[in-house]
Amino acid sequence: MNEQTACPDAPLTTKIKSSAQLLFCLGCCCGRTDRGLPAVPVERIKAIWKAEKLNRDVQLTISGCLGPCDLPNVAVVMTGQEMHWYGHLNSDAHYDAFIAWARACVLESRVLPLPQSLDAFRLDRFANSALVSDERKTPVVPTRSDSGSSDERPPS
Repeated sequence: MNEQTACPDAPLTTKIKSSAQLLFCLGCCCGRTDRGLPAVPVERIKAIWKAEKLNRDVQLTISGCLGPCDLPNVAVVMTGQEMHWYGHLNSDAHYDAFIAWARACVLESRVLPLPQSLDAFRLDRFANSALVSDERKTPVVPTRSDSGSSDERPPS
């Protein structure tokens, strides 16, 4: 590590490499049954993940507020290639679909397509969602030139 800049001399790597990460929001709005919002079955999900060792391929993260708060309950699926946001998850069937997907990913040892049953709950999270892979759009990949300035270009 270069002590003057506090930056590593080489790119950081980790021994723990999941195929995907599934984040469930449990923040200021999500799961707040005291506000009349549906529960997020966190304990049930965590128990399944632990018992079935699903974290080997699909990392489970229970997060604080992910936003957008107008569409609780929120989930995000991230892979090395894409990110998908979901909102208004309001039944056990929604969470069961994510669990079944994670189980299938573990069985196949790869990321599988997300459940079609959740398509209606998918949302565009960012104003410039071109940075997020989406089959309906051409993603933009940020790059750095040798001079250190960043530019954006379509992938080749």
